Amino acid sequence: MAYTTINKSTDYFNTKLYTGNGSTQSITGVGFKPDATFFKQRTGSPSSSGSQFYDAVRGATKYLSTHSDNAEATQSNGLTSFDSDGFSIGSTSRINGNTESYVTWNWLANGVGSTNYDGSINSTVSANTTSGFSIVSWTGTGANATVGHGLGSAPSMIILKNRETTGENWLCYHKNLGGTKYVKLNETSAEGTSSSIWNDTDPTNSVFSIGANSASNGSGLDMIAYCFAEKTGYSKFGSYVSNGVSGNGSFTYLGFKPSFVIHKRTDSAGDWRSWNNKADAFNQNNKSIFPNTNSTEYDTTNVGVDFLSNGIKWRQTDTTNNNPSGGTFIYMAFAEAPLVGSNNVPCTAR
Repeated sequence: MAYTTINKSTDYFNTKLYTGNGSTQSITGVGFKPDATFFKQRTGSPSSSGSQFYDAVRGATKYLSTHSDNAEATQSNGLTSFDSDGFSIGSTSRINGNTESYVTWNWLANGVGSTNYDGSINSTVSANTTSGFSIVSWTGTGANATVGHGLGSAPSMIILKNRETTGENWLCYHKNLGGTKYVKLNETSAEGTSSSIWNDTDPTNSVFSIGANSASNGSGLDMIAYCFAEKTGYSKFGSYVSNGVSGNGSFTYLGFKPSFVIHKRTDSAGDWRSWNNKADAFNQNNKSIFPNTNSTEYDTTNVGVDFLSNGIKWRQTDTTNNNPSGGTFIYMAFAEAPLVGSNNVPCTAR
């Protein structure tokens, strides 16, 4: 059995729930100073911005919405700073509506980043090689190129966005789809095929490839990518085929008890759907979030999952998003605790 060197996953990734106050506040309890934070409203009437993604490389106050193809925007009363144990926010109802509940997913990278010279394009990289997460910023050339990611191992998933141009989709590379395929984070569409996005090339230990596509490498335009390399006992990226059996759906082995899972059907249209270990304390976990929509938290016993000590059980069935018969899905998952860590402490089910 392969042991993880990360015995406390919350040192690198953590889900944080909080309640808005309509004014300003500092949210603590993340456990570290985050370098990337994703916000989603759980209750109330969702705002048109729906979801907001901030990172330390682009700088506080600058956000991208994962449910839209909009360009980057600046919001002075949004996330105002990344703090030692969380972050501070302003009065916008998008992330701080009075009495409304919000969820954030927080990752640790390495601050504002530094210049990386590994690719044919120089990039600014904030990388955490222990947890396999990096934030990568570069200016596109409009031609086939490579970009350094700083992880020291090949990313299993890359989430990329043209920051400057409205109308350009979020693009996702996943190891189980390969360098000719992509899926869009802001849409429900099935996997697509293109030689111009990843240049038909899988990433290496030092770089990922991009083609002459305006969405991934627009000439003279600023780009951002979030890169994830798999780490035993901490993160997992894979695919599975759902069985369509309600109450006894497919089981996906992760090698850890998950704290956060997001999946997407790729052989047909379907939403991106996520679950976390904070919204529901016990199985069955019925509360889910759709990153590709501006909707609030979805809560129903008709579509739920179990978080187990070694993976996830897709309990219920619907026709598109969760355990349909014969559906092919990709997923990314992060651990609450490894099945067995290097400290030989086993985790238990919920």
